Amino acid sequence: MRANVITTAFTIFVTCAGWCLGSKTSPAGPANIITTDVVTISIEQQYESVRPGSKSAVAVHFELKKDWHFYASEKSAPGQTNLKLKPLSKGAVIFDKPIFPVPQSYFDENTGEKLEVFSNKFTVFLPFSVGDIQIKTGEAVFAEIRVGIEGALCSGSQCRIPNFKDLVTQVRIAGDAAMNNARFSLPNPAKDAQALSSERVVYPAGLALLLALVAGLSLNVMPCVWPVLPVIVMRLVEQAKQNKSKSVTMGLAFCVGILLFFACLAGANIILQIFYGTVLQWGDQFRSAGFLTAMALLLVVLALFMFGVFTINVPSSIAGRSFSGSGFAGSMGMGFLAAILSTPCSFGILAVAFAWAQARPLPLATLAIMVIGAGMAIPYAILTSMPSLISRLPPAGRWMEIFKQSIGFILLIIAVKLIAALPDARRVSVLYFAVAMTFCVWMCSSWAGYNSTALRKWLIRIIAAALAIIAGWVFLKPPAGDIIAWQQYDANLIENTLAQKRPVLMKFTAEWCLSCSVADKRVYHRGDIAALIKEKNVLAIKADTTMKDYPATYALQHIYNEPGVPVSMLFVPGKKEPARIWRGIDFSDELKDALERLPLK
Repeated sequence: MRANVITTAFTIFVTCAGWCLGSKTSPAGPANIITTDVVTISIEQQYESVRPGSKSAVAVHFELKKDWHFYASEKSAPGQTNLKLKPLSKGAVIFDKPIFPVPQSYFDENTGEKLEVFSNKFTVFLPFSVGDIQIKTGEAVFAEIRVGIEGALCSGSQCRIPNFKDLVTQVRIAGDAAMNNARFSLPNPAKDAQALSSERVVYPAGLALLLALVAGLSLNVMPCVWPVLPVIVMRLVEQAKQNKSKSVTMGLAFCVGILLFFACLAGANIILQIFYGTVLQWGDQFRSAGFLTAMALLLVVLALFMFGVFTINVPSSIAGRSFSGSGFAGSMGMGFLAAILSTPCSFGILAVAFAWAQARPLPLATLAIMVIGAGMAIPYAILTSMPSLISRLPPAGRWMEIFKQSIGFILLIIAVKLIAALPDARRVSVLYFAVAMTFCVWMCSSWAGYNSTALRKWLIRIIAAALAIIAGWVFLKPPAGDIIAWQQYDANLIENTLAQKRPVLMKFTAEWCLSCSVADKRVYHRGDIAALIKEKNVLAIKADTTMKDYPATYALQHIYNEPGVPVSMLFVPGKKEPARIWRGIDFSDELKDALERLPLK
């Protein structure tokens, strides 16, 4: 008993003497836990006790509600609102760089952007080292550790920047600490990257190249390639009627076109790895709204070709030649187009093949990509080298025309699927432009007959091209700027305006909030809403919550008790509370109805 009293007194003396180890009292129970409606965060120590001069760590565990995420990358996070952990401690505990998990890819449907995020359950490790302090046997001191957490917490419809409290735990430092029962192990980034690569590479190189060849062969049965199959079959049939040397030459040109497409992919992979230190992720092109729009419009044009709205006539001077550069270029271009059209339907196959290839050295990766192209080209090389196989096909006739027109409908289905993948704000505009473009194509082919003069043909083509350009400028141009005279958030201005019997419309937004941008485009870029705001003499307030210390951020959390943005509020004279509150990205009709009910100024 007396020994315990002496030990306790000595510990208090050491504490007051200034070990500077934070809190020197005994731990107050289990690890601190932060709980909100969408995330639970807890902290865990690696060892129960640590020795002076040793290394240890704490783990911060995150458990997010479904469909919520933190931004992972500072480069892709809007406004650099990626998840940050700031460990703080006094004295002997010195922290190293935090170890974050491998981020996940997230495609934001509202903006069409690819982001890196942390979601579901994940852990961030905070390694630290303990100073070589002197502690007598049987004695211990405690170092308090605080971990600050910052970052935007987002879902598909809103974002927040929560004001998290610090996680707090206390590390026991004792000279006789066993440190033989770790609760967790620290990940090794280098080994984890190697393990990730190993997961991708479960086959030997020879077998993997064989699978790449099979993947290339499978591209020929993808629905996205069907639109060009009638053209390919007709071309092969026509070639079979010629001499064998021409048939083989044109067939090889078609195969060269396919290989040229995959050579472009291999070249892009080399450039990205050498100059930018990254890899070509198959499928990234479908995260580009521009690429999706171009592909959808191309498929619509090809559908018109299948329906016979227009034809591509080859001059007789070229068609009559046994071989020409134009014929070779045409076959090669058709092969290149067939390879491009295979991409929308081959995401799963090519993504696996590219994942394997990019875990290998560049020469082997390049070979694997080209083997995929060779697999797609092989059937055409065999058919063109054996014209007798093609001659067994039924003679060209009505069946070929029905087959070609049927493929046109499949083509339109694929185009609709690509348009459906566009951000909501762009889908309708692309559909309008597709109709205008279809009219221009029909105009070029139908308004001038075969016997029309060259002047008439060129005049119609110029008018159609001009109409297409105008339609593109109207429907595909970037959205215009604000058409509402927004005022910056000012509590006094809002109070004085309401006192003057004037309504107030306030939108809470943030620069890092992607959903806020979508809400702006869908709601506040509408001309009828802007006109109503002006007609009803409504004061429009833009409440910027980009940073924590902004007045609007404080008002959002502490005055209006809203967890995140985007949020819009309508205030009417005589009431302190908002008359209407809208959350989310599309409430334009409800806002218009509320504005119409306001009295005239």
